[in-house]
Amino acid sequence: MKIHYPASIDTADSLIHQQSVQRIWDRDISVWGAAPGSADAKSIQTRLGWLDVAHTTASELSRVISFANAVKGDGIRSAYLLGMGGSSLCAEVIASVFGISEDYPRLTVLDTTDEKAITTAANQCNPRETLFIVASKSGGTVEVASMERFFWAHMAAALGQHAGRHFVAITDPGTALQKLAQSRGYRDIFVNPADIGGRFSALSLFGLVPAAVIGAPVTKLAAAGKVMADGCRQENHTNAGLELGAFIGAAINDGRNKLTVALSPRLASLGLWIEQLIAESTGKHGTGTLPVVDEPLGSPDEYGDDRAFVALATEVDEPDPHKLRALEVAGHPLLRLTTRIDDLGSEFFRWEFATAIAGAVLRINPFDEPNVAEAKDKTKSLLAAYAANGRLPQPGATAESDAVTVFSKKFSGQSPADVVRAAISSLGASDYVAFLSYLAGDSGAQSTIANIRAAIRARTRSASTFGVGPRYLHSTGQFHKGGPNTLVAFVITADDETNTEIPEAGYTFSVLKRAQALGDTETLEAHDRRTVRIHIKNARDAAKTLGDLFGQALS
Repeated sequence: MKIHYPASIDTADSLIHQQSVQRIWDRDISVWGAAPGSADAKSIQTRLGWLDVAHTTASELSRVISFANAVKGDGIRSAYLLGMGGSSLCAEVIASVFGISEDYPRLTVLDTTDEKAITTAANQCNPRETLFIVASKSGGTVEVASMERFFWAHMAAALGQHAGRHFVAITDPGTALQKLAQSRGYRDIFVNPADIGGRFSALSLFGLVPAAVIGAPVTKLAAAGKVMADGCRQENHTNAGLELGAFIGAAINDGRNKLTVALSPRLASLGLWIEQLIAESTGKHGTGTLPVVDEPLGSPDEYGDDRAFVALATEVDEPDPHKLRALEVAGHPLLRLTTRIDDLGSEFFRWEFATAIAGAVLRINPFDEPNVAEAKDKTKSLLAAYAANGRLPQPGATAESDAVTVFSKKFSGQSPADVVRAAISSLGASDYVAFLSYLAGDSGAQSTIANIRAAIRARTRSASTFGVGPRYLHSTGQFHKGGPNTLVAFVITADDETNTEIPEAGYTFSVLKRAQALGDTETLEAHDRRTVRIHIKNARDAAKTLGDLFGQALS
């Protein structure tokens, strides 16, 4: 570990002097500034089970492995994980890093309400060779519940009374999902400890069950996590979690609240998991840091004073060393970390402990998500309006062309390009841009948006992120509303080509997805965020339409 940032060392020294590490392990809520009896105190006290996850899951490992072997032995060739946020991202990382072992099922993570992705999965799967892993801590997550109903109907139609053998649940004790799984006759139900929050659940059953299903080395994952956990008990500078957390906290306090993470190519998928962990944990009460995890490294003059960098290398590859060295020489704070592929479990715990440390530096509760429910409530309200009126409420357009309509309460103009140009022109020092896309995954728009992001950085030195809705609502969505008011958001929507009913819901996936986009737009506006919704009239032309629109706005 190499740190190029004196403030980080000073912060770590202060934490060591305050015995912060021991206090965390002792469950001393005062380390996060929580008063006894407060809402924060209750929240923290009920979410610290991740500290002991190596012990609490040890007895479950043999059962998890036996389950996975039985699934493989029954000829299951495809597994679909229905989950959101911390219930899905860890499995996606594990599958990407380790791949699928021979003769084990191929894993597809479905964390979406996009009906094209969902119906494509249904059409491609062979019911007799397919397993659905339904993962929800609360047991009532709307996206997961909607997908479960859809795929249950699909499988029941194909397999009748045998459908339950092709479903497994991972949830907390006593949830609606646990009861549903029991009533439907699911193949198995894994009940996770209730005191482990979703984004801190990587080394719990939420990560280990899908990992075992694809033949990943779950015993090694758990063992590596335990080794890191033991190391994170040390009250000194050899504590890897302490050093990373001190770096993050010090950078935030210095106004460097865009944590730019450069990852070894083999670990690229870890970025989305880090993003949701850090953004949702720190982005509240007007503070926090925005992880920037998918942005190619640039030259030092492309970055402002709001950046701090963490580089994570492995034994087989590393991020761009020449650009990292240039950033270091230019004086940008840089923390260099190394790991081994086989030690992926240790990285999960390192980042979790670092997040707890960063919360201690900021004196905030890193285990709650106070603003996430707001967008959910807006979505529920819009769906209620749909049930009453047969349509979703639609605000008046700000500007319109043949290809696109834009909506904004903050910006105006004669054309959509004028509105977008005004939004970009409003960017100041420490501001950032979020592209929040509710387009189908195969729209081709992401590569176009990547080019737009590069152009905006070259012009303004502003950081930017790309989030897929509704996934980002369970990740950076908390930071957007609860973090500093420095956001310019472009919410991108389009009409779906088909409408697929969600069983028992009274609306389609298309309506649900649009309600989530509108609900988040309204929530961002309620928090006075600079927001522009861009509605593309022909979804098939999304990439070209966005390229033309931002090309005009940046010209």
